Amino acid sequence: MLNKIDQEIAFVRSALNVRAQRQELLASNMANSDTPNYKAKDLDFSAALTSALGAAGGKGGALSLARTQSRHIDGKGSGLASRGVVQYRTSLQPSLDGNTVDVDVERAHFTENSLHYQFLLDRAVGQFKTLGMALTDR
Repeated sequence: MLNKIDQEIAFVRSALNVRAQRQELLASNMANSDTPNYKAKDLDFSAALTSALGAAGGKGGALSLARTQSRHIDGKGSGLASRGVVQYRTSLQPSLDGNTVDVDVERAHFTENSLHYQFLLDRAVGQFKTLGMALTDR
């Protein structure tokens, strides 16, 4: 039974993780808007979500490494950068110092991502409310 409950929320959990990591990338871009030669980074949400869902057999979670000996450290991939879905964004007009961050574009992407993140949070709350009602026989 717990497997079915986990499967119900696995998509939302994975999507929230990808949205949170994208938010970090966008915030990093805005924070480095004045850094010379800084290249703006972003990710394709659908590719990143597919990667996150596929990493744990469709259940979401961390990417694990194969251990060939018992003394090896059980390494986990740290975020989407380790999966190759983080890419540099092409700039319409890079600055003279080589920085490709456009603050207005970053702010728009940040706001859009925040709205999607909030929607996913609301969806997760709704799923937990439904589970709670099912458990209390309402």
